Amino acid sequence: MFVSMASEATHQQTLRAGLVGAGYICEYHVMALRAVPGVTLAAICDLDRAKAAAIAERFAIPGVYTSLKEMAAAEKLDVVHVLTPPAFHALVAIEALELGLHVFVEKPLATTVEDCDRIADAARRAGKTVGVNHSLLADPFVRRALDIARSGALGDLLTVDYFRSSDYPPWPGGPVPPQYRDGGYPFRDLGVHALYLMAAFLGEIRDVQAWFATKGGDPNLLCDEWRAVVRCAKGSGQIQLSWNVRPLQSLLVVQGTRGVLRADLFSMAVTTRRTSPMPKAIERAWNPLREALSTLVQVPSNVLRFLRKKILPYQGLRTMIADYYAALAAGRPAPSTVEDARPIVDWTERVARVADEHKKNLLASFPQTLTGKTLLTGASGFLGKHLLARLLSELPEGEKLRVFVRRDPPASVKNDPRIEVILGDLGDAAAMDRAVAGVSLIYHVGGAMSGSPEDFERGCAAGTRNLLASIKKHAMPKLVYISSLSVMHWSAGVAGVPAREDFPLEQYPERRGAYTQHKLAAELLVRAAVKDDGVSAVILRPGQIAGPGTEMLAPSVGRRAGKRIVILGDGRQILPLVWVDDVVDAIRLAEKRSIWTGEIFLLVDAPMYTQEQVARLAEPNAPIVRVPRFVVNLLAIGVEMLGAVLRRPVPLSRYRVASSLSPITFDCTAAREKLGWSPKVGVAEGLRRMQAGGPPRP
Repeated sequence: MFVSMASEATHQQTLRAGLVGAGYICEYHVMALRAVPGVTLAAICDLDRAKAAAIAERFAIPGVYTSLKEMAAAEKLDVVHVLTPPAFHALVAIEALELGLHVFVEKPLATTVEDCDRIADAARRAGKTVGVNHSLLADPFVRRALDIARSGALGDLLTVDYFRSSDYPPWPGGPVPPQYRDGGYPFRDLGVHALYLMAAFLGEIRDVQAWFATKGGDPNLLCDEWRAVVRCAKGSGQIQLSWNVRPLQSLLVVQGTRGVLRADLFSMAVTTRRTSPMPKAIERAWNPLREALSTLVQVPSNVLRFLRKKILPYQGLRTMIADYYAALAAGRPAPSTVEDARPIVDWTERVARVADEHKKNLLASFPQTLTGKTLLTGASGFLGKHLLARLLSELPEGEKLRVFVRRDPPASVKNDPRIEVILGDLGDAAAMDRAVAGVSLIYHVGGAMSGSPEDFERGCAAGTRNLLASIKKHAMPKLVYISSLSVMHWSAGVAGVPAREDFPLEQYPERRGAYTQHKLAAELLVRAAVKDDGVSAVILRPGQIAGPGTEMLAPSVGRRAGKRIVILGDGRQILPLVWVDDVVDAIRLAEKRSIWTGEIFLLVDAPMYTQEQVARLAEPNAPIVRVPRFVVNLLAIGVEMLGAVLRRPVPLSRYRVASSLSPITFDCTAAREKLGWSPKVGVAEGLRRMQAGGPPRP
């Protein structure tokens, strides 16, 4: 049904292509080029040679380089694909043109209209063709929508609305990805698609009014909600971009004087509602019925085509690349030219630069000169907030406290003259280094508690690695490190034999999940730094922390099912709980007792509580349903089999069941004898005070 222009031309010679940039989009360019006849993908170039080498190995690309000039000469290239972050598009494109190469540039073409003009001038001087990846114009369902609109079936077009939600690839740590650097990057990334769609349907863009907001679904993405109203020559449009809306959507709605079209690009369906001579009451019923029937036919049909690889991921990009090479072979202009892209760049930048400035002003609002000698990471987390309050209450007059957070903190923190806020992610080595420079004591409470495996890797292992590197660089400040009981080998627990600090570490952390895996890796990094580098540290392993605002009915306890509570097992499983204020006591004692030899302390309340006891505390009147262990194991087997078929990690396994239902208990003698710690509040008293509305501490 959808025929690429590439089929219209026969390539007369083999063109040798190279890629500059080994980021996320790179692999889709590789796959697209592999499908174009008469094109050989010869090499890849990136300043980070390791990234380029990884792509080259994965896709069997012969050449790997860090210099475009070297790659072009060594490989005798004809075409270069520019896949760098947008700020470098013009620089790389012009260099390639001056080397006598054709250029295909990812969107947006550039970040200034002046750079667009420089690219155009360089292309004219070189006599080479520049193509721009406005890939949605080659999407088969957008093309169908354009064909319908241009046929007059919708009458005179009035409005176009584009709704798009997205997320970014997980970041495991390391160099900060481009989407997190500038406030306007999200609009440069997706707003550009929306704008050239508006121009394609409604003609020249005359004005764009846009605004943005922060909802915080991705803590590192400042501007994650965007709205824009676009005035064009033939009508108006609206744009909604979100990194929070779920499920993900890519929806185009075109409205005219005689019909309305909906193109659902993710569901792969294009439907219309049109005016008709039938009575309006019947028409109102007929149109949604007709649209539903059309969707019912199209979606399974196109899903089948997708499974048969007749439609491929990033189909628009693949078709645009095929069309670009067909144009080169036929001596035609590129499907999307510099002239097409220039006004889109202009309007994109007018919007994006406002967000860039917003982020610059936000960062400038935090202290630029840091004098505090104590650093707290994770100050916006549950334990971190309680520790922050205690530290502030005990802070000597005139001293300041540094806090390292990912999100813009509440005004009560930001405007407190005693607090120096450093905004950044644990995975960002440069931000961490700035936070550590000049301090003498660090409370490392920060770490991922939820998210993807990459989030846990960045928030736990990579963050701790960055912290330790800065500690070794900056006068070796002392470290109070908050670990977790999950690093211990729970399935080795024996009833009646409490585990102490020397209990074996988890032998199969990958089987327990990403949290255990990366929390264990982080603790091992701290222990190695103490042993090998002389870092002064103490390690605390608190149990499951309870306190005001926490959910007592956690998955380790049970789950709600209507009015009932479902508990896995017989309900007698011991839970290692500890009250948040008691953990804060232990942290302060660890610092004051000056035990900096990497010693480890377990922190668990006594007496310990069973699943059923906690469930009764959380929901005193709810009926409890217990699922026998053999049933849980059968369910785990089924989930494991499904994961094996789908080749994906699963949230439930027999090993996780064995660990979570282990009879392990904990002995906190070391904390009592060496730190002088014992729970002053306790879980039972803390919950009683919460329910009575009393103070959280005595």
